[in-house]
Amino acid sequence: MIEAAELRKEYGDVVAVDGSTFAVDRGEIFGLIGPNGAGKTTTLKMLAGLLEPTAGSATVAGYDSRERDMRRNLGFLPEDSPVYEEMTARSYLRFFADLYDVPRSVADDRIDSTLDRLDLEVRDRPLGNTSKGMKRKVAIARSLVNDPDVLIYDEPASGLDPLTTNAIIEFVGELGQDRTVVFSAHNLFHVEELCDRVAIMLDGEIVTRGTLDEIREAHGGVEYHVYSDIKVDGGEPMGDRYRCVVDDMDAVETLRSVIDDAGGELLDVRTHEPSLEEVFLAVAEGT
Repeated sequence: MIEAAELRKEYGDVVAVDGSTFAVDRGEIFGLIGPNGAGKTTTLKMLAGLLEPTAGSATVAGYDSRERDMRRNLGFLPEDSPVYEEMTARSYLRFFADLYDVPRSVADDRIDSTLDRLDLEVRDRPLGNTSKGMKRKVAIARSLVNDPDVLIYDEPASGLDPLTTNAIIEFVGELGQDRTVVFSAHNLFHVEELCDRVAIMLDGEIVTRGTLDEIREAHGGVEYHVYSDIKVDGGEPMGDRYRCVVDDMDAVETLRSVIDDAGGELLDVRTHEPSLEEVFLAVAEGT
């Protein structure tokens, strides 16, 4: 549903995005992560047709990202998404449904269904008198009034309280069951929880991409923590026992023999997979 090929964006002498290439299938949630200034928002805006690429191309739902018809198949949520504060949630969403020529009866059913799923009960109060979290939920509902096949969300839960954040993240996960979703986030726990695949951007470039397992294998790998009641070479004290960290099961078996020969006992073996945050830091520090 989305294909980006060598996307590049220049602002004078500054290269904001340099050769981004990736594809996202229907029913897939794709996470774009990186530090501030990495090029994430610029990439998302090029996909959404809001910025003209300096070079390269992008197709979204079968359309070139620059085509007007593409936007009828897209729901876009920018990081900063102000609303018309004098409008109520219901009138605001009806206004955008009218822009997409959605029949009123269809629009009302769709609006109520979406707001029900977002647990937004305040629908007839001016948006200027609602919380930041409520405004964000309305902005998300706005991205769905045209029933798009593709959703592009830039920091959908940025700056919200934990309860609202969890509600929105769960909702994004539901949306990814039958739509294509691309989103950026600084909270890597949410990315790890939701995404089928991830791309890491640094200084305008995608430096690695793949499933979480593939990225862990390439940049982190699995560790085995071996605990014993005696100290052996490489062991460190952990309370009343000792821990050795090794990279594979062959090394675990070697340690077992060493511990047995020394008259000790292997107490436990635990597998440790690095979190996405640990992998991200390893990638960032290694480039």
